[in-house]
Amino acid sequence: MNYRNHILDKNEIASLGASLRAIEPTLLKQSSQEGIKRIWFQGGEPYFDIFFELNNQEITWFQFTLRGKSLSWCSKQPILKTGITNELVVDDISFYAASKIVKNDQDTDQEFIDLVKSILQTRPEVEIFIKTLVLF
Repeated sequence: MNYRNHILDKNEIASLGASLRAIEPTLLKQSSQEGIKRIWFQGGEPYFDIFFELNNQEITWFQFTLRGKSLSWCSKQPILKTGITNELVVDDISFYAASKIVKNDQDTDQEFIDLVKSILQTRPEVEIFIKTLVLF
């Protein structure tokens, strides 16, 4: 798969998928609303993560970021949105890891959506990833 002038072969895609690890839920601020749960997976590269918000085990929002790109979905407006993040910009306050800003693309980046799908498909044992793939 060609992404951002870099060819990702099946091994690199599998490696990215294998690197995703669930982060201890206590590290995330959880919602005070009953039934709302937040889940965070972090990958083996800097700025590679997936955040989920669930309501009674159903995904209501997710955001996948990798190499300065973002893919998000929200149940209130159920379409996949791609964008760019400020995470690779190091000349200002955005260098602080907790200050991620996403700017949506004007045109959806189908190539990035396909890459995200390929990465999630490498982990069929992770139930939340399978639920996410249904949203594609």
